Amino acid sequence: MDFETTKAQRAAASTKIVIAGGFGVGKSTLVGAVSEIDPLRTEALVTNESEGVDDLAAVPTKATTTVAMDFGRLTLAEDLVLYLFGTPGQRRFWFMWDDLCLGAIGAIVLVDTRRLDDSFAAVDYFEARKLPFIVAVNEFDDAQRFGLEDIREALAISPHVPMMTVDARERESAKEALVRITEFALLQLAAPAASR
Repeated sequence: MDFETTKAQRAAASTKIVIAGGFGVGKSTLVGAVSEIDPLRTEALVTNESEGVDDLAAVPTKATTTVAMDFGRLTLAEDLVLYLFGTPGQRRFWFMWDDLCLGAIGAIVLVDTRRLDDSFAAVDYFEARKLPFIVAVNEFDDAQRFGLEDIREALAISPHVPMMTVDARERESAKEALVRITEFALLQLAAPAASR
């Protein structure tokens, strides 16, 4: 059997990555920017019914919201395909997170420095479930810039958790975040085996 036949017979590995964070932080934007397929979006119009239920103050121009998930796909290498699942950011839809995270190897927590408080729930969620995650600070044009270590301290993020900045609108930036969580998750998954 020659090398090309062996290579062709090797099945591509696929894995699941979750993109989480607060309402309006850029999860749908990130999935859409990097997905090689038309992303599946479960969006609904933001209506007056949201008043008093969802905090729209920080995102007054947001017209739609994810009500179940976003789904996309990215082939990182010939034999590695990532399936991307964006979570809904509104508190009333958080009950879906457990199902969306089932089988995931890792997560990206997107952070908006204008609303750091909205990040605690996602960080706590992944820490409690011991699911490897990275923190990606989405650099909105009108957001004040802070050093990553300042943000780490403000959110009480463990020193071993990777942090980076990202522009969720830009394919290469979003792809870099996905590569980073994939590498980090694989290292974390290999760590227990190595210590045996």
